Amino acid sequence: MGPLVALGVGVLLEVKQATIGRLPVAPEIVLSVLVLALAFVTVFITLRHAEAIAHRVGEPYGTLVLTVAVTAIEASVIVSVMLGGDQNPTLVRESVFSTVMIVCGGMLGICLTLGGLRHNHQELKRQGTSALLSVVVALSVLTLILPDYTLTSTWGTFSRMQLVFVSTLCLLLYGSFLFAQMTRHRDDFLDDVFSGGEDEHTPSNDSLGKSLVLLAIGLIGIVLLAEYVASALEEGLAALQIGQTDAIVGAFIATLVLMPETVSAIRASMNNELQRSLNIALGSACATIGLTVPVVAAITLFTGTDLTLGLGAGDTVLLLLVLAVSTISFGTGRTTVLTGLVHLVIFVAYLMLIAVP
Repeated sequence: MGPLVALGVGVLLEVKQATIGRLPVAPEIVLSVLVLALAFVTVFITLRHAEAIAHRVGEPYGTLVLTVAVTAIEASVIVSVMLGGDQNPTLVRESVFSTVMIVCGGMLGICLTLGGLRHNHQELKRQGTSALLSVVVALSVLTLILPDYTLTSTWGTFSRMQLVFVSTLCLLLYGSFLFAQMTRHRDDFLDDVFSGGEDEHTPSNDSLGKSLVLLAIGLIGIVLLAEYVASALEEGLAALQIGQTDAIVGAFIATLVLMPETVSAIRASMNNELQRSLNIALGSACATIGLTVPVVAAITLFTGTDLTLGLGAGDTVLLLLVLAVSTISFGTGRTTVLTGLVHLVIFVAYLMLIAVP
């Protein structure tokens, strides 16, 4: 029922966009809050249907269904906001950067802190985690830092040939990660002991066809709802003359998309399944960069719009710091509460620099 409601409300917002734009400030704020709440609820319901499909089709196709569902939401929202109204050439950069900071700072920080408080210390597979981190580091540097140092185009951007080349590398890297995780090196990404946590909460009574239909409806509804909220947020920030508009909108998009995976990762860590928690968290970062950037790059090349990927100096320092700390944190194969607190401190610094750049 949730996806149908989201689609109906989303279509109504698109049709009545001009009328809604003439509403007084207070009613429009209330409407935006209600739409935002509906979008979050629909994300959880839609991904639950994606999980149901994943369980029915089995691996490796199940993981691909979940990945495509999450990435489709983020890419569609970014593209719709980028192409609607004034162009936002830095929105992709801010969304991807926010995803890495939320995953490696906030999500991992919460998981390691809560898991450490409950279990004192937790064990992980160094082989699988190192492979995950290497992919995240390579993708992050190639897409967010390298554009600042190329000479063919202006600062922070790639030329058309460079953009095609880097997008292809992103797809190849992510494809290699999937191949390693689901075939040849699958054991490197599995917990040694399964704790029996209650994470299987997928709807079991729906048929595969029904789940597929509701998944598609939910994705369209989320895109329409998120586009309205992101546009309203962008306009509101501009009206209040608040800087960092794209950074705040990018953080909102990343938070919306990562919320269900954050809950799953925290639940796994609390059940002492740290490796599964890391797979969920770092895997979502891999998917965001490895799939979203190529999709958005292809659309910008086709439409001729501008795309700025290179980070500023301050954000570059934060990105390198969180990636370096992540590499050190998981190098010993064991984590504690202190490990999680270090990640949370970096995440708080990221939030502070959004509010006070």
